[in-house]
Amino acid sequence: MKVFIAGASGLVGSNCMKHFTEQGWDVTGSYFSYELPGTVYYNTLQPADERNFDVPAWKPDVIVHCGAMTHVDNCELNPDQSYQQTVQSTINLIALAKQCNARFVYISTDYVFDGVKGPYTEDAPVNPLSVYARHKLEAEQMSLKEIPGTLVLRITNVYGDEARGKNFIARIIDQCKNKQKLTLKLPYDQYASPANAWDIARAMFVLLRDNKSGIYHVASTDYLNRVELAMRVLKYFPDAEYDLQAISTAELKQPAARPLLGGFVKMKFSNEYPEFLFSNVDDYLKERCK
Repeated sequence: MKVFIAGASGLVGSNCMKHFTEQGWDVTGSYFSYELPGTVYYNTLQPADERNFDVPAWKPDVIVHCGAMTHVDNCELNPDQSYQQTVQSTINLIALAKQCNARFVYISTDYVFDGVKGPYTEDAPVNPLSVYARHKLEAEQMSLKEIPGTLVLRITNVYGDEARGKNFIARIIDQCKNKQKLTLKLPYDQYASPANAWDIARAMFVLLRDNKSGIYHVASTDYLNRVELAMRVLKYFPDAEYDLQAISTAELKQPAARPLLGGFVKMKFSNEYPEFLFSNVDDYLKERCK
């Protein structure tokens, strides 16, 4: 299997690149602004960029789209930029996949739901609340419509090993290890199902291997709010100095609306792969905090 991963220097993309390669697949991963060793340059917004890796000549069987504008409030304040980085990039990669006669994988989010009746199964009605959410849903639906056999993975609160350590859990771990005082103002009413990027890569591998298509929710066994998630990390650092303020989402006055009861029920995936075991936040922390 030959797989091209757009956005392989990010959290999910880098884990997919590593796992697929270890499983014996031929993988090329791209970067745009942050180069990782072993990645190639590809600008999803400028398909004609002469610096772009020649994807059609490489002839991938699958194209995985891991890139997007993920800062929810920035998307709300800059809707044109959000559209370009989330929707237009998807339009361009869909065209590339058609040119290569390749399957397509799109990474989506629980923000396509309104957070009133979560956690959600795949057939729950969507109702995006923000610019980010609307653009993710538009790109998701376009992918499914334009390329038969498209695989959509909805994920949320992703953590794990990555070069830049940008994810929520990694940032807390690094600050604790560096003896920095943490100042945290976190909502107690936003719930989700965090997933390790390594598990997402493993799940995507078996789904691609078995020619699965359609929408799959990928999540772990954890379901908790942001305060609980931070405290789960901090318990591994009993000497950490921190100031944690638990407040409501309304008090945060964030530009973009958030789904409060978000997250997933992964029944579809688990029914098809009953022996697939997901790790949880504690599993990850036990390894990282040795």
